Amino acid sequence: MPLPYGLEILRVPYGEGARIALLSPDLPVRVLTGGFHSACDPDLSFDGTRLLFAGKRAANDDWNVFEIALDGTNLRQITRGLGDCRNPCYQSSHYQISDKNDPWYQITFVQSDPAILNEQGDAPARSLYSCKLDGTLVRRLTFNLSSDFDPALTWDGRLLYASWQRSNFEHGIAGRVVLRDANSDGTDYAPFVVQAGKRVKHMPCSTGDGLAVFVETGQPPWDGAGQLACVSLLRPLHTYRSITSQTDGLFHSPSPLPDGNILVSRRPTDGSATHAVCQFDLKTNRMQLVYDDPGYHEIQAKVVAPRPEPDGRSSSVVDSDPKGKLYCMNVYNTDLKDPNGLAPGMVKRLRVLEGIPRKGSGEQNQPVRGQLPQLAARRILGEVEIPKDGSFNLEVPANTPLELQLIDERGMALRSCAWVWTRNHFNQGCAGCHEDPELTPENQFVAALRRASTSLCTPPEHRGGIDFRRDVMPIVTAKCFPCHDQRGSPPLLLDRAPVDPQRVFQILRTPPQPPPCDQPYGKYVHPGRARTSPFVWHVFGHNTSRPWDGASASLPVKSIPADGPVQLTDSERRILVRWIDLGAAFDGPPRATAPAVPTEVGPSGR
Repeated sequence: MPLPYGLEILRVPYGEGARIALLSPDLPVRVLTGGFHSACDPDLSFDGTRLLFAGKRAANDDWNVFEIALDGTNLRQITRGLGDCRNPCYQSSHYQISDKNDPWYQITFVQSDPAILNEQGDAPARSLYSCKLDGTLVRRLTFNLSSDFDPALTWDGRLLYASWQRSNFEHGIAGRVVLRDANSDGTDYAPFVVQAGKRVKHMPCSTGDGLAVFVETGQPPWDGAGQLACVSLLRPLHTYRSITSQTDGLFHSPSPLPDGNILVSRRPTDGSATHAVCQFDLKTNRMQLVYDDPGYHEIQAKVVAPRPEPDGRSSSVVDSDPKGKLYCMNVYNTDLKDPNGLAPGMVKRLRVLEGIPRKGSGEQNQPVRGQLPQLAARRILGEVEIPKDGSFNLEVPANTPLELQLIDERGMALRSCAWVWTRNHFNQGCAGCHEDPELTPENQFVAALRRASTSLCTPPEHRGGIDFRRDVMPIVTAKCFPCHDQRGSPPLLLDRAPVDPQRVFQILRTPPQPPPCDQPYGKYVHPGRARTSPFVWHVFGHNTSRPWDGASASLPVKSIPADGPVQLTDSERRILVRWIDLGAAFDGPPRATAPAVPTEVGPSGR
């Protein structure tokens, strides 16, 4: 079912009725998964003798991960009872730093549960998981509320994967799909390919010549096929190179060959033929057909050959510890190019928000045509002061999606991040906010690390939130209705009609007229970004945009008349700002017993 805004950004889940076949020179094609209704997503073991794949024995089964020898023997099921498990890949050996046991082998896979939806609310969210080869020690690795998928192993044993970013509307209603990488235990995640290239980047693979090759597209077709691009594994943020163009066809699921080139599936751009498997020379861009059966799409081809096994990876994650740490050296280390950007002293506090996963039926959560879509619900874990050097050091709940907002003196978010998290007992750090990870920061002992971490691990029932009916509607009723009755612009109060909070909410969130296809911001309110919202300009009396907000900074402001019948207090303005910065939702998270504006709590070391 197409989304009302026509903003499908992920490929359609495929694989129903598919099969995995072995192609050998001068021999007939042999199907390895004849006993399965569906099988796909193959990955070869390091010695080239075994195969991981996702399979369904019957049409109504969940997808699960299986392993089989290439001669068709030793079939065994690895995952059970976890929902749909797809895209498995082998990891190198794994060991716990504090564990006396021998290293073990494990796999990565993508898991989804129909009861937990992505941020757009139209399909199950997907996350990376790991487990041992016998199916034990199941661990969730990523906690992005939209989706993470397409894991691939790099030469050094890290995970390279596609990540759907939609925590805010900075990149349109649907957001974008970027490449990130992380340790095999989900720690130390980092941007890999973000700004360069097209809006959707997925299906990455790591080659023997030190490249990460991936598929990119502006608007994915049903299978997600697109053009090929690559970056250097050593400098991914500054080495982007487009490999193919639209006239070369559409490409799908590249995989490495021992000589540094790739296998890749290709079909014509006009859809006149099915995918065929080709060998692609990355130095000359020459293609050679390997296999094509016009009756099938041949995708996800892998060469059957031994490959180097990366060195084993250690982990400091301690599952029994429910907490982790987030720290930053300097929030003023940013990617802003404008010299008038985020200046020292501008940030007064850091607000930490907890993201609440969407639950329920996808049909019920579909965006409504003509209305602005809603962001995922958020709760406030707490706010902490930022010292002059821009550092912070926090103790937070582990395995929890968090959004960090830099706050100015008015309580307004200057910048917000994508979903971040920390694993159990792990210290997740960064040099700055949206900084260039390839730049070495100044070597200094920052103020926030001179003291114990500030704990924001309040119990869930004490985490504050903003609810439109409870927190915002009383302000609108008392301070906005006197001027914005049936004669005002916009008219919030209809003559002789009962006050309807839902109607007032929809008016404040009026879409732009006419609503562009991918315009996420409304006429009065910009969900997640109070500083550029005309409604906020109106109550503050001036344009609160910042230089990095582009055209918004030069737009005119309609202020509340100084001699108007009512004026807002500073506290009321802050509530309105906080409501918008938290997503401008109608139903806030469950009421907390703590205040909606949590005070800073004291440091707590461990």
